[in-house]
Amino acid sequence: MNTPKVAYKPVGMALGAVSGVMAGAVFKQIWKKLGHDEDAPDATDPERTWREVLLAATLQGAVFAAVKAAVDRAGATTVHRLTGSWPG
Repeated sequence: MNTPKVAYKPVGMALGAVSGVMAGAVFKQIWKKLGHDEDAPDATDPERTWREVLLAATLQGAVFAAVKAAVDRAGATTVHRLTGSWPG
């Protein structure tokens, strides 16, 4: 394993945590703009419909995946620019 890959491990972990926080905030804003309650439904919430629970879960998964990919890609691109080696 080369040095940029090893050095990127802790950076990648930190970026993962940051991307989770960012994704949560983005999802919350999207959920509000769609005209739903402040909080997304829990899967076990008896007051919510199947449709609403599954829509929220699908949207949340898509947002988390997109934000994580964007943050990971930006981090890898930055490391490549700084070191000349791709960290992945």
